[in-house]
Amino acid sequence: MNKILVLSLLLAVLPACTHSGANADTDAQAVATPSLASAQTSATPAATPKPRETTADFPALELKAVDGGDYDLSAHKGHWVVVNFWATWCGPCLKEMPDLDALDQRRADLDVVGLAYDDISVADMRKFLQSHPVHYPIAIVDTFNPPADFAVPRGLPTSYLLSPQGKVVKQFVGPVTAQQVEAEIAANGKA
Repeated sequence: MNKILVLSLLLAVLPACTHSGANADTDAQAVATPSLASAQTSATPAATPKPRETTADFPALELKAVDGGDYDLSAHKGHWVVVNFWATWCGPCLKEMPDLDALDQRRADLDVVGLAYDDISVADMRKFLQSHPVHYPIAIVDTFNPPADFAVPRGLPTSYLLSPQGKVVKQFVGPVTAQQVEAEIAANGKA
């Protein structure tokens, strides 16, 4: 009975809140629609670009490195490049780091960049790298906004070998060795 009384009162008061005239129903709907739309919009998270499912053939990459420098993949044209997605908590990632570092140091025609796919502060990463040092640049990747031209890693480590022209020639899912990288370089025309 109380529900019926409340409903009756609401129905009696509601017409008083609308515009008068021939277009009252249309005007009321027009006023209500933006409110509904804004309520739906505010409940929806901000639109973020959908992560790639595949890596671009010629990916671009510009990031701030942990050492404070800027890393721009396009500056490495003319060299083979290994783009290595890894994380501090990933055992196989840590195991491959010394081998990738040695490869980077041994070959003048090859550069490695480490992309830490990790939720870690720059200060904590610097501290981590004191006990796991490498000579190649390390950048922290925002896992909620990964690099636009690279697919979201389906597993870590994930590495890409790019030709001197900047084209992806091989994707490695799982740990990669210097020997595997050099075999791919030899298979793609340059030893």
